Amino acid sequence: MLSFFKDYKYFAIVFALLSVIIIAIIFNILNVEKPLPIIQPSMVNSELVDTSLVDVRKYHKIADFSLINQNGKTITQEDYKDKIYVADFFFTTCQTICPIMTDHMYFIQKEFKNDSNIMLLSHSVTPEIDSVAQLKKYALKKGVDDNKWNLVTGDKKQIYDLARKSYLAVKNYEYSGQYDMIHTENFLLIDKKRQIRGYYDGTNPDEITRLIADIKKLKREYE
Repeated sequence: MLSFFKDYKYFAIVFALLSVIIIAIIFNILNVEKPLPIIQPSMVNSELVDTSLVDVRKYHKIADFSLINQNGKTITQEDYKDKIYVADFFFTTCQTICPIMTDHMYFIQKEFKNDSNIMLLSHSVTPEIDSVAQLKKYALKKGVDDNKWNLVTGDKKQIYDLARKSYLAVKNYEYSGQYDMIHTENFLLIDKKRQIRGYYDGTNPDEITRLIADIKKLKREYE
């Protein structure tokens, strides 16, 4: 009996090694990259979602829009057609989180400066203050690339509706006017079908690293 095991010892070792290799190959084949989630209103903190949408579980997309950028140009959803983009909400006179968020948007702009499929979109939550001239001044100060990054102003109700009903990104300010809002630090990743694919803390460098990785991951979905 001992002789039998001795004769087959090397065979057993080789067989075991081959089994490990085969299992590893199968695992790698089956380990297909998991796509980013398609985020629906029902998945988001209800404070950020208009009450009419809190139970929506599918088919949510960013609505059509028409706003004015830092150059006085009308920007619509057509300017972002077939693009992956990062959106946020800010105002130029903010002295707290906005400068950090804008610096991080600039970092993303720099990371994808040669990729025309990646764009940025920043909405002013104080359009009565952020005129075209004010946005242009801010854009020049912050190094905004006009071909890649639009800072937009316009009708306050439209911006409010976009924030609450499309991007699910800001909180109501219940003690103020009908269309007042508290903007958050959220960056949103939007795919080519105008669907939300991720939320990120725009003030956190680690979150920006995660966002950049997710942009690259989302790009691979279209390859």
